Amino acid sequence: MRVTGARVHLSHVSSAAGIALMRAAKAEGLPVSCDVTVNHVHLIDLDIGYFDAQFRLDPPLRQQRDREAILAGLVDSTIDAICSDHTSVDDEKLLPFAEATPGATGLELFLSLTVKWADEAGVPFAKALNRITASPAEVLELEAAGRVAVGGVADLCVFDRNTHWRVEPRALKSQGTTRRSSATNCWHACG
Repeated sequence: MRVTGARVHLSHVSSAAGIALMRAAKAEGLPVSCDVTVNHVHLIDLDIGYFDAQFRLDPPLRQQRDREAILAGLVDSTIDAICSDHTSVDDEKLLPFAEATPGATGLELFLSLTVKWADEAGVPFAKALNRITASPAEVLELEAAGRVAVGGVADLCVFDRNTHWRVEPRALKSQGTTRRSSATNCWHACG
């Protein structure tokens, strides 16, 4: 990057060390950006319990200090975007932890978990929404996406910010709902 000036995006940064390197690169003015999964915003390695395959993710869940670095990186804009990393798997999650396919339902819970993070971190709602709308569009250099504009594409989501709901696997539409969902274990109330 220093020599070529090439723009680099690192996807699914999950460690405190990785975030520190990203922060240093940005301070140096290098053309870098990164994202983190919504799972890594909320979960840590202890959530795996007794090697529950529902929590086998790629990258793997890290320690609390890594999660704290992620939260700080989101607040200070070291981390540009939050992604759903929706990788729904079903029967593969019934295998032992080491053999299970990495992945989790993410899309249906994405907005609620982003709002939950913002509320818990005291992040302004607009800044939180930016991490999942305008900022990813900027990273991808999509000028017509991620924002509301006259004559723009009407890519909107209408929701009631004050409504709380309990995640129930049977209410989710994705593939990962036929078995015990990791969402039920992790997210007691979203909103």
